[in-house]
Amino acid sequence: MATASEPVAHSSNWNLPNLITVVRILLAPLFIWMLLADAGHNGALRWAAAVLFILAIATDGIDGAIARKYNLVTDLGKLLDPIADKVLTGGALVALSILGELWWWVTIVILVRELGITAFRFVMLRDRVIPASRGGKLKTIMQSVAISLFLVPLWLVLGDWIHWVNYAAMAVALVLTVSTGIDYLVAARRVSRQSRNDN
Repeated sequence: MATASEPVAHSSNWNLPNLITVVRILLAPLFIWMLLADAGHNGALRWAAAVLFILAIATDGIDGAIARKYNLVTDLGKLLDPIADKVLTGGALVALSILGELWWWVTIVILVRELGITAFRFVMLRDRVIPASRGGKLKTIMQSVAISLFLVPLWLVLGDWIHWVNYAAMAVALVLTVSTGIDYLVAARRVSRQSRNDN
């Protein structure tokens, strides 16, 4: 047990979980290139892009589990983790809209929410780092599932009815995206007001 004279150990910013998060960010351009290079032909590049996205987005749970298990949670990790998710999911949504497979208004609504909350996080950095909430994590999971369904051309195997499943999943992701964004701003406003009152 540390005494008052002993320094408190802090985890290095460049630990394994944060490095995994950085790799996830760096994989995003490769994934986007592969998806657009396929140009909607649903060939090998499309399947490879879908697999790369699923593997990359799955590392979100891996780096978080490692960070919590080995006490490697850092402010940098709290900041980079949601950014990595947004780079991957945002890039996928834009690419799908460019290919004409997803309505642009859906992509725009989701991106406005994600970029707005990210900008708000940076503004709040002078006071504190605000980690992703449980609702935000659920939103990210649903976005990942919906995007994965759009990316994997299952309709070639199962038939066109799978498109209804894809759109239903994306609708749930859209609702969670908007609602959690509103909840996040309301909660942040409440915390800021309480902080001002305490001071």
